[in-house]
Amino acid sequence: MGRKPIVIGIAGGSGSGKTSVTKAIYQHFKGHSILLLEQDSYYKDQTDLPMEERLKTNYDHPLAFDNDLLIKHMKVLLDYRDIDKPVYDYKLHTRSQEVIHVEPKDVIILEGILVLEDERLRALMDIKLFVDTDADLRIIRRMLRDIKDRGRSIDSVIDQYVSVVRPMHNQFIEPTKRYADVIIPEGGHNHVAIDLMVTKIQTILEEKAIL
Repeated sequence: MGRKPIVIGIAGGSGSGKTSVTKAIYQHFKGHSILLLEQDSYYKDQTDLPMEERLKTNYDHPLAFDNDLLIKHMKVLLDYRDIDKPVYDYKLHTRSQEVIHVEPKDVIILEGILVLEDERLRALMDIKLFVDTDADLRIIRRMLRDIKDRGRSIDSVIDQYVSVVRPMHNQFIEPTKRYADVIIPEGGHNHVAIDLMVTKIQTILEEKAIL
């Protein structure tokens, strides 16, 4: 089989709008052969650690992710074979017993804060995007999300942002911008950039005679 799926990596900080960009691209190709793989599904299994140790996990650090498993699964999908994607249990701070069966598709969107950080992952991508949004907007979006969806207090969100999220963003996420083919400012609100990406993906698909 000569053809292989197209892989689009979409990175950016927490609250940058990368999920909105991902959804916009995904929606455009809905009905075609496309799948979304979130890096968040591949947080490391911590079953062997006591709960107090699990609670210390820094989810914004590259070491929190099981990239070996993610890369293995990506290669299986690129070979047009099925995978069983892990499911992460945020209440228990470890991988759950569940898995989600995923069938291979012609377009794979890999989305996550640090998908451009690992050279092995970058090597599998055809298009690398970085969604770049000002820090003040990112913290406001994160605050609204965490308070509304996760029942967090303003103090706890700010404390986590200042002590963990911001330094991790500056140390690990922001530097991966240089690996991106395209930097999209202002995330999901940037319809021009999203339209350009959709057109580019369409062109690649047509060249590969997938569509």
